[in-house]
Amino acid sequence: MQHPANHIFEHTPESLADWCESVRMPKFRAKQILEWVYEKGVTDPAEMTSLSKADRDLLHSQVTFLSGEVLSHQLASDGTQKLLVQWSDGAHRDEGAIIEPDRPTLLRVLQPVVNDTRRQTECVMIPTEDRRTACISSQVGCPVGCKFCASGMGGLDASLSAGRIVEQVYRLGRLPGVRRISNVVFMGMGEPLSNMQNVIAAIRTISALWGLGISARKITISTVGLPKAIEKLSEQLELPVTLALSLHAPNDDIRRSLIPWAEFTTIADLLAACRKWFEKTGREITLEYTLLRGVNDRPEHAEQLAGLAKTLRANVNLIRYNEVRGTPFKRPETDDVRAFQQILTDRHVNTHIRASRGRDIAAACGQLRHEHAAT
Repeated sequence: MQHPANHIFEHTPESLADWCESVRMPKFRAKQILEWVYEKGVTDPAEMTSLSKADRDLLHSQVTFLSGEVLSHQLASDGTQKLLVQWSDGAHRDEGAIIEPDRPTLLRVLQPVVNDTRRQTECVMIPTEDRRTACISSQVGCPVGCKFCASGMGGLDASLSAGRIVEQVYRLGRLPGVRRISNVVFMGMGEPLSNMQNVIAAIRTISALWGLGISARKITISTVGLPKAIEKLSEQLELPVTLALSLHAPNDDIRRSLIPWAEFTTIADLLAACRKWFEKTGREITLEYTLLRGVNDRPEHAEQLAGLAKTLRANVNLIRYNEVRGTPFKRPETDDVRAFQQILTDRHVNTHIRASRGRDIAAACGQLRHEHAAT
């Protein structure tokens, strides 16, 4: 797979102006082009009527605007919308992966036309009363291989370029009824901190006033936990993003049985990195905890998790597991989830149960691609 040529979502105003100058197009065209794309939602140069015919033809022949093909668009009964996107000419092969462990009710469906999961990623628009959240992917597949997650069942195929990360948010913002994306979460396919260079570049465009204009404070990066990468991310102080740690276990033994990468670090090391994050950024950590029936949802697990959470400025986000075909894990009982939350609350840990969204369209991370491949 190759990197798309001259992707519009890779450009800043400065780089686009330089490109315009290089092809003997007026530099001021850059501002006009970006306004057509980001403000007016136009990605067909033929419709950019303020540009000359020659300039429109040049853009059409030399600039990539949308590099992915939507294979499936699903709309759930709760308003959640999910896209399965195939990238026609690929993504960066692990470029930007700066830090890794030492070893590495469906209402409408547009039926898929290709079944090459090596080039497919998912993104989801989750609506609430006051938000429209884009859940996006940073990689094709995932290198972490969490035992309960569909994203990494086939391993990592590639890291997405910054432009293709931005393109997901752009596409979701133009779905029917969305109007505008208000929040972005890197909770789709992939480990964002193993593609940090491209993720940071994408966030700069997503948060820029000339770009998508979504405040960095409304962007969350979810990571399985790479202490050095968390430290590196904390240095990006001009991007006050939220950090979410995918903990999923109350002790190292259970975590290592669920998350292969946990072999290379400990919960104590991760929490120490999170404390440094808070000291440097002043941003509270979210501890994400997927509840798996009979595995990590017992009262004693809640007691252990409460002890961990109280060692740093954090809130806990409890996630009821969405079943994935081919894994042995089960969704927890509702009473067990509530009892688990109550133990944490009684110990003064700020705890929320994440609402399950889009279950009728397999909206959990990687499920649509996984189920598509199984058909």
